[in-house]
Amino acid sequence: MARIAGVDLPKEKRVEIGLTYIFGIGRTTAKKILKQTEIAGDIRVEKLSAAQVNMLRQVIERDLKVEGELRQEISMNIKRLKDIGCHRGIRHRKRLPVRGQKTRTNARTHKGQRPGIGIKKKAKKA
Repeated sequence: MARIAGVDLPKEKRVEIGLTYIFGIGRTTAKKILKQTEIAGDIRVEKLSAAQVNMLRQVIERDLKVEGELRQEISMNIKRLKDIGCHRGIRHRKRLPVRGQKTRTNARTHKGQRPGIGIKKKAKKA
């Protein structure tokens, strides 16, 4: 089993797809990494040799921010926006959509479940 950037890549997947299990690497980045290391993208992760896994690990560590480091950078960027009080920061603080989506009817994922208004239980007769 190949372990890169603290993530176990699934054995049965192709290398190109397996690399996308690492936070911060998508299909395009995975293809670029494979092109740099000259590894075919259609072979399975379990078929990779130790040398190939090591090459992948070195390229990812040298060129990319992935996993914890990337998550930390993203959270620090959001914190900076909140601290300076810009429009995007205020939207983050209020837990509303940040990128201009309408909120009158949608945005339920971000805003949470609707409050129940006007729903009362009937009183029991004794």
